[in-house]
Amino acid sequence: MAYCLGIDVGGTTTTIAIGDESRKVVDVSEQFATRSAEGPQQTILSIVSEIKAGIERIGASLDQLTHIGLATPGPATLDGVLLHTPNLNPALWNEVPFRARLEESIRSISPVVSVHYIGDGQAAALGEYSVRTGAVTWDRVSISDSRASDLSSLFMVIVGTGLGGGEVLHRQVVRGKEGRAGHAGHIFLPPYAFRYEHDRQLLVGNAKCTVESAVSLTALTHQLEYRLTLDQWCDHPLKASPGSTRDKAKQLRTLAAQGDPLALELFGDQARALGIGLLSVNYLGDYDLLVIGGGVCDLATETREQYRATAEQAYREFALDGFRNLDRFEFSVCGDEAPVIGALAHAYLTGCCVT
Repeated sequence: MAYCLGIDVGGTTTTIAIGDESRKVVDVSEQFATRSAEGPQQTILSIVSEIKAGIERIGASLDQLTHIGLATPGPATLDGVLLHTPNLNPALWNEVPFRARLEESIRSISPVVSVHYIGDGQAAALGEYSVRTGAVTWDRVSISDSRASDLSSLFMVIVGTGLGGGEVLHRQVVRGKEGRAGHAGHIFLPPYAFRYEHDRQLLVGNAKCTVESAVSLTALTHQLEYRLTLDQWCDHPLKASPGSTRDKAKQLRTLAAQGDPLALELFGDQARALGIGLLSVNYLGDYDLLVIGGGVCDLATETREQYRATAEQAYREFALDGFRNLDRFEFSVCGDEAPVIGALAHAYLTGCCVT
């Protein structure tokens, strides 16, 4: 029995998934510390240690491991040379040939392994697509949608600290000429996608008024800071609560579930901006499915459905007539594990690790 493995490296935590020859996910690790502040070599040591632990958990041996898919935040080259990646300290990580270094280290314990690189947003889209169509199976996810067999394209956005994206088109993940495809967070939004002038002033990368500057934890933090200066919210509990504004922004999900008006307003504004952003995405791709992933998937059920409805309403409000026949946005079936499942799928596709 041969095994493939996927690795999703984040700025804070990393996850590993192992799949067998039948393309079934047999193990997904707990998140473990990336140790990115200590530099790439310490991150590699952590990954190698977790690979050993994962192979041991499934009762296999390292010589059964053949191909590994590696996903990291971008931008990066097609071969996994990281380029001033925002979530990783550039002083330690810029222009690091991370895929090649990881492969070299893993080959010291499993000489036949090859490591194949993919961006994390692209991996998330590929993971979502692979599970929805049954190309990769995972007992944790049951797909009953009759449209799955006809699915040939999707675009997925991942709402987190920032906003990532990736697409599958004609059943193939799109990586682009230099591996940079999918950066939906840097699409520009019209001014009316923002409630206040203050909201339009958040600089993300080299631009303001982008999707990421409206739809991300970074955006929520920026917007919350201003809201708490307004007379309307002068008595709001968050105003007097301890911690940074970012810490307070992380409480908004819980507050929204409790019906807090400020939290609901902020998530409503975010959903509206996301709907407008996904309209721009769909104008270019005309996809079978538009998928929302990341932290908003964990909103309370009622809040999440309102989020979806608000995003869909904004999409249809501004869409050309020919694009208003959108069925609905979908939330990710893979949740936070979409990138690691996609990295595993990429290992299968590039390494042909199947019987």
